Amino acid sequence: MDSITFNKAPKHNRGITCSAVNCAYHDGIRYCTAEKIAVGPATATNSTQTVCATFKPKNR
Repeated sequence: MDSITFNKAPKHNRGITCSAVNCAYHDGIRYCTAEKIAVGPATATNSTQTVCATFKPKNR
């Protein structure tokens, strides 16, 4: 019998919501599916100075 490969849906980082719908790691609803995330820069003093360094544009 041939083996069958099933594509598993990526796991959500449930504690991390994301609104960057153009990111490859956005699940299409509201969660990030990246295995790890990086936020920076280290010099930020408030949330408006931070960015998600894990962001990767979706292939279109």
